[in-house]
Amino acid sequence: MLRSWGLFTLMSIRKRLSPEESRAAALAAARELLIETGPQSVTLKAVASRIGRTHANLLHHFGSAAGLQKALAAHIAGTVCDSIGEAVRATRTGAGSPRQVVDLTFDAFDHEGGGALASWMLLSGNEDALDPIVETIHELVDELHPQELEHGAERTMHETTYTLVLLALGEALMGQQLAESLQVDRETSRQRATDMMTASFMKAGDIKS
Repeated sequence: MLRSWGLFTLMSIRKRLSPEESRAAALAAARELLIETGPQSVTLKAVASRIGRTHANLLHHFGSAAGLQKALAAHIAGTVCDSIGEAVRATRTGAGSPRQVVDLTFDAFDHEGGGALASWMLLSGNEDALDPIVETIHELVDELHPQELEHGAERTMHETTYTLVLLALGEALMGQQLAESLQVDRETSRQRATDMMTASFMKAGDIKS
């Protein structure tokens, strides 16, 4: 039986791919490795083996393991922020909710491995590891709330996003251990974040009370 890897099967990735397709296949495989076995497994050799390519081929696309990991961080941030942007727009029309925005953000750092990847890259000495994530989030908030960029304007959603991301990152890295130690429901952080997002949406006029 042929094993399927996300959008790419063994049969499809053995054919000649364009540089864009090859890079996309590598990032899809890297993301699966990250979720399955953690950031330490996201190496050029492991990704190349999974998609049936050579180490040299991956080296050509990413330059190094650190380059691959940084590209993966940008890939995760981009796809997640696209979903968050859609959720925010849906909330404004009444088709979504602040809780959906919170869950997408928390899941990006926890279940999608974003928090573990970021911490691993920093420990490995990749000082600009967080740049792709930070820049993508920054661009999204600026796009969704351009009025806050005006001189002297309150930066309600920028401040809320800052707090939300720090909550999500902290929850991903030590939420379970801290919740058990303090004997609180781990859901508490998401609920507090939802209350904060709801208040900020209302203050910004994105939703009505």
